[in-house]
Amino acid sequence: MIAKLKGLLDQTGSDWLVIDVGGVGYLVFASGRTLSALPRLGEPLVLVVETHVREDHIHLYGFSDSHERDMFRLLISVSGVGAKVALAILSVMEPHALAHAIAAQDKVAVARAQGVGPRLAQRVVTELKDKVAGVAFAAVPGLSPADGAQGGSAPMAGGSDGGSGGSGPGRAPDERAALLEDAISALVNLGYGRSDAFAALSVVAQQQSDETLSLQGLIRAGLKELAR
Repeated sequence: MIAKLKGLLDQTGSDWLVIDVGGVGYLVFASGRTLSALPRLGEPLVLVVETHVREDHIHLYGFSDSHERDMFRLLISVSGVGAKVALAILSVMEPHALAHAIAAQDKVAVARAQGVGPRLAQRVVTELKDKVAGVAFAAVPGLSPADGAQGGSAPMAGGSDGGSGGSGPGRAPDERAALLEDAISALVNLGYGRSDAFAALSVVAQQQSDETLSLQGLIRAGLKELAR
Protein backbone atom coordinates (compact mmCIF):
# COMPACT_ATOMS: atom_id res chain seq x y z
CA MET A 1 0.00 0.00 0.00
CA ILE A 2 1.25 3.47 -0.86
CA ALA A 3 1.35 5.74 2.20
CA LYS A 4 3.47 8.66 0.92
CA LEU A 5 4.71 10.05 -2.38
CA LYS A 6 7.68 12.36 -2.84
CA GLY A 7 8.44 13.69 -6.27
CA LEU A 8 7.81 16.50 -8.76
CA LEU A 9 4.45 18.04 -9.59
CA ASP A 10 3.70 17.07 -13.19
CA GLN A 11 0.05 18.00 -13.86
CA THR A 12 -3.00 19.33 -12.01
CA GLY A 13 -6.76 19.27 -12.55
CA SER A 14 -9.95 20.32 -10.79
CA ASP A 15 -9.74 17.52 -8.23
CA TRP A 16 -6.53 15.67 -9.08
CA LEU A 17 -2.82 15.97 -9.67
CA VAL A 18 -0.06 13.86 -11.15
CA ILE A 19 3.17 13.51 -9.21
CA ASP A 20 6.27 12.24 -10.99
CA VAL A 21 8.21 9.86 -8.77
CA GLY A 22 11.37 8.65 -10.47
CA GLY A 23 9.82 8.86 -13.92
CA VAL A 24 6.53 7.20 -12.91
CA GLY A 25 3.46 9.42 -12.86
CA TYR A 26 0.94 8.76 -10.08
CA LEU A 27 -2.60 10.09 -10.47
CA VAL A 28 -3.73 11.35 -7.06
CA PHE A 29 -7.14 12.76 -6.12
CA ALA A 30 -7.08 15.59 -3.59
CA SER A 31 -9.19 18.19 -1.79
CA GLY A 32 -9.32 21.81 -2.86
CA ARG A 33 -7.30 22.65 0.24
CA THR A 34 -4.42 20.42 -0.80
CA LEU A 35 -4.59 21.49 -4.44
CA SER A 36 -4.49 25.17 -3.49
CA ALA A 37 -1.24 24.63 -1.59
CA LEU A 38 0.60 22.87 -4.40
CA PRO A 39 3.91 24.27 -5.66
CA ARG A 40 4.44 25.21 -9.32
CA LEU A 41 4.71 22.54 -12.01
CA GLY A 42 8.07 20.83 -11.95
CA GLU A 43 8.74 21.66 -8.32
CA PRO A 44 9.11 19.04 -5.55
CA LEU A 45 6.35 18.12 -3.14
CA VAL A 46 5.46 15.47 -0.60
CA LEU A 47 1.97 14.03 -0.17
CA VAL A 48 0.54 11.80 2.54
CA VAL A 49 -1.45 9.16 0.66
CA GLU A 50 -4.45 6.94 1.32
CA THR A 51 -4.69 3.96 -1.06
CA HIS A 52 -8.08 2.46 -1.89
CA VAL A 53 -8.09 -0.89 -3.66
CA ARG A 54 -11.30 -2.09 -5.30
CA GLU A 55 -12.07 -4.90 -7.73
CA ASP A 56 -12.18 -2.49 -10.68
CA HIS A 57 -9.66 0.18 -9.70
CA ILE A 58 -6.90 1.41 -7.41
CA HIS A 59 -7.31 5.04 -6.35
CA LEU A 60 -4.81 7.23 -4.54
CA TYR A 61 -5.96 10.15 -2.37
CA GLY A 62 -3.34 12.72 -1.44
CA PHE A 63 -3.23 15.12 1.50
CA SER A 64 -1.07 18.02 2.56
CA ASP A 65 -0.63 16.51 6.03
CA SER A 66 -1.61 13.55 8.19
CA HIS A 67 -4.35 15.52 9.98
CA GLU A 68 -6.27 15.89 6.72
CA ARG A 69 -5.76 12.22 5.89
CA ASP A 70 -6.99 11.14 9.33
CA MET A 71 -10.11 13.28 8.96
CA PHE A 72 -10.68 11.77 5.50
CA ARG A 73 -10.57 8.31 7.04
CA LEU A 74 -13.13 9.32 9.65
CA LEU A 75 -15.45 10.86 7.07
CA ILE A 76 -15.55 7.81 4.79
CA SER A 77 -16.45 5.65 7.79
CA VAL A 78 -19.83 7.42 7.85
CA SER A 79 -22.63 5.69 5.97
CA GLY A 80 -23.30 7.50 2.71
CA VAL A 81 -19.99 9.37 2.64
CA GLY A 82 -17.69 8.24 -0.14
CA ALA A 83 -14.26 9.52 -1.05
CA LYS A 84 -15.62 12.22 -3.38
CA VAL A 85 -17.93 13.64 -0.71
CA ALA A 86 -15.19 13.45 1.94
CA LEU A 87 -12.86 15.46 -0.28
CA ALA A 88 -15.65 17.98 -0.93
CA ILE A 89 -16.07 18.49 2.81
CA LEU A 90 -12.34 18.87 3.31
CA SER A 91 -12.28 21.38 0.45
CA VAL A 92 -14.49 23.82 2.37
CA MET A 93 -13.23 23.14 5.91
CA GLU A 94 -9.75 22.61 7.28
CA PRO A 95 -9.39 19.49 9.47
CA HIS A 96 -9.35 21.33 12.80
CA ALA A 97 -12.35 23.48 11.81
CA LEU A 98 -14.26 20.39 10.71
CA ALA A 99 -13.38 18.61 13.94
CA HIS A 100 -14.65 21.57 15.94
CA ALA A 101 -17.87 21.69 13.91
CA ILE A 102 -18.50 17.99 14.51
CA ALA A 103 -17.72 18.22 18.21
CA ALA A 104 -20.08 21.18 18.46
CA GLN A 105 -22.72 19.31 16.38
CA ASP A 106 -22.76 22.12 13.81
CA LYS A 107 -24.40 20.39 10.84
CA VAL A 108 -24.91 23.70 9.00
CA ALA A 109 -21.16 24.14 8.63
CA VAL A 110 -20.74 20.60 7.26
CA ALA A 111 -23.63 21.09 4.82
CA ARG A 112 -21.67 23.86 3.07
CA ALA A 113 -19.80 21.21 1.11
CA GLN A 114 -21.00 20.36 -2.39
CA GLY A 115 -23.12 17.22 -2.44
CA VAL A 116 -23.83 17.30 1.30
CA GLY A 117 -27.45 17.87 2.25
CA PRO A 118 -28.89 18.48 5.74
CA ARG A 119 -29.57 14.79 6.41
CA LEU A 120 -26.08 13.67 5.45
CA ALA A 121 -24.54 16.54 7.42
CA GLN A 122 -26.55 15.46 10.46
CA ARG A 123 -25.32 11.90 10.02
CA VAL A 124 -21.71 13.08 9.84
CA VAL A 125 -21.83 15.11 13.05
CA THR A 126 -23.83 12.43 14.87
CA GLU A 127 -21.72 9.41 13.90
CA LEU A 128 -18.37 11.17 14.37
CA LYS A 129 -19.12 13.12 17.55
CA ASP A 130 -17.38 10.65 19.86
CA LYS A 131 -14.62 9.73 17.40
CA VAL A 132 -13.53 13.26 16.63
CA ALA A 133 -13.06 14.65 20.14
CA GLY A 134 -9.36 13.83 20.25
CA VAL A 135 -8.77 15.31 16.80
CA ALA A 136 -10.67 18.48 17.65
CA PHE A 137 -8.79 19.19 20.85
CA ALA A 138 -5.45 18.14 19.36
CA ALA A 139 -5.74 21.22 17.16
CA VAL A 140 -5.97 23.50 20.21
CA PRO A 141 -2.43 24.77 20.98
CA GLY A 142 -2.71 24.15 24.71
CA LEU A 143 -3.59 20.53 24.11
CA SER A 144 -1.28 19.52 21.33
CA PRO A 145 0.85 16.54 22.42
CA ALA A 146 4.53 17.38 22.56
CA ASP A 147 5.52 14.26 20.64
CA GLY A 148 3.05 14.83 17.81
CA ALA A 149 0.94 11.83 18.80
CA GLN A 150 -1.83 12.90 16.44
CA GLY A 151 0.53 12.50 13.49
CA GLY A 152 3.32 14.72 12.19
CA SER A 153 2.72 16.92 9.19
CA ALA A 154 4.29 16.06 5.87
CA PRO A 155 5.52 19.18 4.05
CA MET A 156 3.94 20.06 0.72
CA ALA A 157 6.97 21.31 -1.10
CA GLY A 158 10.64 20.34 -0.86
CA GLY A 159 12.43 19.72 2.41
CA SER A 160 12.37 16.88 4.90
CA ASP A 161 9.52 14.51 5.55
CA GLY A 162 8.60 16.32 8.79
CA GLY A 163 7.35 14.31 11.72
CA SER A 164 7.45 14.40 15.46
CA GLY A 165 9.71 16.40 17.67
CA GLY A 166 11.19 15.35 20.95
CA SER A 167 8.97 13.65 23.47
CA GLY A 168 7.99 15.31 26.69
CA PRO A 169 5.72 14.97 29.71
CA GLY A 170 1.98 15.36 29.36
CA ARG A 171 -1.31 13.56 29.21
CA ALA A 172 -2.01 10.91 26.59
CA PRO A 173 -4.21 12.21 23.74
CA ASP A 174 -7.13 9.95 24.74
CA GLU A 175 -6.91 11.19 28.34
CA ARG A 176 -6.98 14.83 27.24
CA ALA A 177 -9.96 14.21 24.97
CA ALA A 178 -11.87 12.40 27.71
CA LEU A 179 -11.10 15.18 30.20
CA LEU A 180 -12.42 17.89 27.90
CA GLU A 181 -15.46 15.85 26.91
CA ASP A 182 -16.30 15.49 30.61
CA ALA A 183 -15.96 19.24 31.05
CA ILE A 184 -18.23 19.89 28.06
CA SER A 185 -20.82 17.47 29.45
CA ALA A 186 -20.70 19.21 32.83
CA LEU A 187 -21.35 22.61 31.25
CA VAL A 188 -24.14 21.18 29.12
CA ASN A 189 -25.72 19.72 32.27
CA LEU A 190 -25.59 23.21 33.76
CA GLY A 191 -27.76 24.47 30.91
CA TYR A 192 -25.23 25.72 28.36
CA GLY A 193 -25.36 24.72 24.71
CA ARG A 194 -22.79 22.18 23.55
CA SER A 195 -21.44 24.54 20.89
CA ASP A 196 -21.01 27.36 23.42
CA ALA A 197 -19.37 25.01 25.93
CA PHE A 198 -16.98 23.69 23.30
CA ALA A 199 -16.00 27.19 22.17
CA ALA A 200 -15.39 28.35 25.75
CA LEU A 201 -13.26 25.35 26.65
CA SER A 202 -11.23 25.71 23.45
CA VAL A 203 -10.27 29.21 24.61
CA VAL A 204 -9.50 27.96 28.11
CA ALA A 205 -7.37 25.11 26.78
CA GLN A 206 -5.16 27.54 24.91
CA GLN A 207 -4.48 29.42 28.14
CA GLN A 208 -3.54 26.43 30.30
CA SER A 209 -0.57 24.12 30.06
CA ASP A 210 -1.13 20.43 29.50
CA GLU A 211 0.20 19.52 32.93
CA THR A 212 -2.17 21.83 34.83
CA LEU A 213 -5.40 20.74 33.16
CA SER A 214 -7.97 19.32 35.58
CA LEU A 215 -11.70 18.71 35.30
CA GLN A 216 -12.61 21.12 38.10
CA GLY A 217 -10.28 23.78 36.75
CA LEU A 218 -11.67 23.45 33.24
CA ILE A 219 -15.26 23.74 34.45
CA ARG A 220 -14.51 26.82 36.56
CA ALA A 221 -12.57 28.50 33.78
CA GLY A 222 -15.23 27.52 31.25
CA LEU A 223 -17.95 29.10 33.35
CA LYS A 224 -15.89 32.28 33.66
CA GLU A 225 -15.40 32.38 29.90
CA LEU A 226 -19.12 31.81 29.26
CA ALA A 227 -20.01 34.65 31.63
CA ARG A 228 -18.08 37.21 29.58
